Amino acid sequence: MQGKKFLFLLIKISVGLGSAALIWWRLRNDLTSENLSMLKSAVFSWRGCACALIAIALIPVNWGIEALKWKIITTPVESLSYTRASRSVYSGVCLGNLAPGRATEFVAKILFFQPENRAKITLLHFANGMIQLSVTILAGLAALLYRLQATMSGAAWLPILAVALSVVVLVAMVLLLFNLNRFMNWFTKRFNTSAEITAFNYPLTVQLFFNLWSWSVLRFSVFTLQFMLILLLFANTPFTLTTLACILLYFFFTTVIPMFSVIEAAVRAAIALAVFNGLGMNETALALASVSIWMVNIIVPSIAGYIFLVQEDFDFKSTVKNLRK
Repeated sequence: MQGKKFLFLLIKISVGLGSAALIWWRLRNDLTSENLSMLKSAVFSWRGCACALIAIALIPVNWGIEALKWKIITTPVESLSYTRASRSVYSGVCLGNLAPGRATEFVAKILFFQPENRAKITLLHFANGMIQLSVTILAGLAALLYRLQATMSGAAWLPILAVALSVVVLVAMVLLLFNLNRFMNWFTKRFNTSAEITAFNYPLTVQLFFNLWSWSVLRFSVFTLQFMLILLLFANTPFTLTTLACILLYFFFTTVIPMFSVIEAAVRAAIALAVFNGLGMNETALALASVSIWMVNIIVPSIAGYIFLVQEDFDFKSTVKNLRK
């Protein structure tokens, strides 16, 4: 028993060190002395201080909405309190740092549920993510129509690739949601082979879908507002409908285009330069804004998530036993 507890402690420490190392790797080329000097000058002004404080204050709003969505979508399988759903979401943010595309995020989130429900919860994680992603895609497509000519002149491959990937993602979301029970029952049987499995009927109604989708729209509005504030922090330019369209395009492209850790910084910078093309914004300001929005919504929640992971005493026994069968 003591050996098992020590092993789990080592795993938790490894997650913390791994997350910190990958965050440093992501930031090491962006936080140059020039950028840090610009960041200091921007923050220590009245306008900059106000923008920074409001953007930071919106962190719990952003992730609080996500926790509410997580509680809503998982309740038919297993009911968690809002507090525990929040701990699950923040822990997922922390563990998501360990893989490109945040592919490991679900691993931490499902640990807050009973072992026999984790297979179902895994699918609900991806269904929930696709619903949020659909909001980003639809807003991005609208912005793309508004800014098509400017975007094409910045990088012609971006709109073509993004629209193609958007179609794939939206089709995948529809197929998953319409076949959710089939996938859920197959997945449960595949990973819970040690127990008798009865068919499960998830109540995905139109009302539930639009409830989740509405909260997703609100959450999208929150992190759009955060990016607006961060741009105001660094870029001394008038805020117009065109600026808003560029922000929506930035989220659109960085969401649907696959990111890999080694080239992520370069790709994000290239996308920022392409979508804000013609607005006269300083390239360094754009680079800092793209880094800062990531720092605001990932680093702070990751710290909270790591604390929650360390505090938990998870039941791995049933899960490991099932996976060995």
